[in-house]
Amino acid sequence: MLVLGWNVDERISVPDNSRNAARGVVAALAGPRSVELQQYALPEPGPGEALLEVLRANVCGSDVGIFHHRNPVLRDVVLGHEFVARVSALGDGLIQDSAGTPVSVGDRVVVVYFRVCGRCRPCGRGEFNMCVHWADTMAAPPGRAPHFHGAFATHYHLAAGRHFYVVPDVLTDAEVAGANCGLAQMLFTSERMGVRRGLTVVVQGCGGLGLYACAIGAASGARVIAVERDPRRIAAAVQFGAAEVVDLGVHTTAADRERRMLDLTDGDGADLVVEVTGRPEAFGEAVSFARTGGSIASVGNLGVGPGSELAISPATFTRKNLTVKGYLRYDPWYLRRALDFLVDTRDLHPYGAMSDRVYALDEIPAAVARTESGHAMRAAVVP
Repeated sequence: MLVLGWNVDERISVPDNSRNAARGVVAALAGPRSVELQQYALPEPGPGEALLEVLRANVCGSDVGIFHHRNPVLRDVVLGHEFVARVSALGDGLIQDSAGTPVSVGDRVVVVYFRVCGRCRPCGRGEFNMCVHWADTMAAPPGRAPHFHGAFATHYHLAAGRHFYVVPDVLTDAEVAGANCGLAQMLFTSERMGVRRGLTVVVQGCGGLGLYACAIGAASGARVIAVERDPRRIAAAVQFGAAEVVDLGVHTTAADRERRMLDLTDGDGADLVVEVTGRPEAFGEAVSFARTGGSIASVGNLGVGPGSELAISPATFTRKNLTVKGYLRYDPWYLRRALDFLVDTRDLHPYGAMSDRVYALDEIPAAVARTESGHAMRAAVVP
């Protein structure tokens, strides 16, 4: 359900000649599957802060779970987190990005969508992707100043201390919009799992995350096998570096797919299986795809709720000597690496074609539905 409600924040009172006289719009989650467009005064950035104009945002798979209220933390929020923006105003003292590159009004930037405080226990252990304060901005309700906490909006407020990076001019908005979630996430996952030349890497699901995983695997010299059903996604997987494909439309049962995987790997199985489908049953197949002594990286099963449990025998992991790791978020500097990766490989893969159409702010439920259907790699929102 979409509710077009232009809610004015009555708690802010500013002079007409102030920047705050200008207003912007956010797409607020008002309940399960209920989006409300709310209007607020644009904040004046304080020291170390910035006000960004959102240029393009993507519907990530985790946005689908948030939209359905499956995420226990992100409920009354501004939707969206995967995006590219332009600097509209800079607060005092903010003169460079997190890599030391000078930043000016008008520059395009990408933002690490979660907070990394650098002081909590996980950060102290070097586990920056597990910072306990990760949701400080994302989980803020839209009615709380400075209001612009998410990417499905006309503007985004960059808080002081947040990690962000200037976008190289060579990259288009469509190419770079997925860098701060999908690509950075898969670079982090692939490096932690040791993706390298000579390995056979199976990628389950060829949405945005899966296509990035294919590109990274191919660039690392690994042999990539994609598992997918949708013909458009299968074609895209090949364009993004998959050497072979297991087509779920052809191999219709789990047993059939396991046999196909064994045929492709000379009876051995995959060195690494990357699960990015968002479907619990795919994890069960990942166990069957992996070779004895192999590894599984689970990234996709984030937005699923109660009733999506999977029954599997622990003895399976023991007998196969499997290593299973789940990954959520990334160390913030991987976003800078994502930009470099895009620059290095943009002539090899059609990053800008991952979205088949764009949606306006009042079409977000349709964009989410398009993503949930599995027919779009990345639905794009252009405010």
